[in-house]
Amino acid sequence: MNLTPEDILILQSIVGDERVRTDADSLAVYGRDWTRVFSPAPAAVVFPGSAEQVQALVLRAQERRWALVPSGGRTGLSGAAVAERGEIVVSFDRMNRILDFIAEDRMVKVEAGVVTQQLQAYASERGLYYPVDFASAGSSQMGGNIGTNAGGIKVIRYGMTRDWVMGLKVVTGRGDILELNGGMIKNATGYDLRHLFIGAEGTLGFVVEATIALERAPRDLRVMVLGVPDFAAVMPLLQAFREQIELSAFEFFSELALQLVVERTGLPRPFAGSAPFYVLIEFEGEHASTVETALDLFSAALEHGWVVDGVLSQSETQAEQLWRLREDISETLAPHTPYKNDISVIIRHVPAFIADIDAIVAREYPDLRVVWFGHIGDGNLHLNILKPADQPIAQFVERCQRVNLRVFDVVRSYAGSISAEHGVGLTKKPYLEYTRSPAEIAYLRAIKAVFDPCNIINPGKIFDQLPESLGEN
Repeated sequence: MNLTPEDILILQSIVGDERVRTDADSLAVYGRDWTRVFSPAPAAVVFPGSAEQVQALVLRAQERRWALVPSGGRTGLSGAAVAERGEIVVSFDRMNRILDFIAEDRMVKVEAGVVTQQLQAYASERGLYYPVDFASAGSSQMGGNIGTNAGGIKVIRYGMTRDWVMGLKVVTGRGDILELNGGMIKNATGYDLRHLFIGAEGTLGFVVEATIALERAPRDLRVMVLGVPDFAAVMPLLQAFREQIELSAFEFFSELALQLVVERTGLPRPFAGSAPFYVLIEFEGEHASTVETALDLFSAALEHGWVVDGVLSQSETQAEQLWRLREDISETLAPHTPYKNDISVIIRHVPAFIADIDAIVAREYPDLRVVWFGHIGDGNLHLNILKPADQPIAQFVERCQRVNLRVFDVVRSYAGSISAEHGVGLTKKPYLEYTRSPAEIAYLRAIKAVFDPCNIINPGKIFDQLPESLGEN
């Protein structure tokens, strides 16, 4: 799509002369997310400052057949925020205000551009807690988190972003502004449309405001890192700890992941020895009896051969350092251009599922470095294949895409998901049928056509819209 001088003037009339960028640097930065498979090629970047300006953009886009791509912190890993076909990127950097704190309901109303860490700090200052957390919290924005239904490291206790969104203000692809649910806990008045926008990757319209629930702050968080001898030991550990302690996290990573993080950051290893794999367990240690129970469980795990060594944090600083061994993995891997698979099954199937996937990986990637990590406490695994430095990226991606077919065959056999928390976007679009049936995909297309009949809002993400599924203008 090529913008005419008239198009640029129209955009400037909506958001302001200084809020429209067409320079090469801005196009390159705002036209991509963390994926590096696609070349950004937007026509322009615009920075609206209000819901009304977003609405005006959508209405003009319908008239002039502009394609609009939402842009938050651009930390996504599926290409959902990529603009590669001359689209107009709609950045929410300016819409970054915390609008209201509703103390009685433990809720806060925010604009879409509020950064996750900004919300977490705001909650902390009021003795409360926003529990959805992940490595990119310092740059990800709430609109993007909602669009991808972000999960992260605390899902085992606190759930996904969806569980904390009490209300939304959205601008649909028709140009309507909708107020959805209004923050209510109980509202039995038909379809709850906010849940269609959560996880929709910006394909139905733009999230411009959100009402977010908060929680009491956790007390005296303790962190254990345990070395485990093999995959088979992980699930008995999870079951043993969950039976006796309320966990806030149960994370998993491999020795190679640990080595790479330690090399890059200089962080100390958790203990002197090494193990093939590690689990990180977090729980509240407010009561001495809980800490004693955790130590007893560790001793029992040693006797069963489920662990080979371990450490329990003795200070907040040590707990933060132990967490960094897990949380710094994604940033550490980024320079290696990893090909990422973000897959999940119900916890019951995890041991057999891991064994099947590991067999495929060993057979298909004997010459490549493979890094495992993930939120194994909720059935979510991240499989990262590191690109050889001397291999062209196109050749590397093509190889990984071939192997995907075998990996996703296994995912389908366990009725699992090809994308647990990263979304579909462009990277997983060819494989959607491994998780969604043809009937489901037809319904998804029909919903898209209702909210965005002209197919101008993030077109081509999740699936390609068929002409017969589009409504009248």
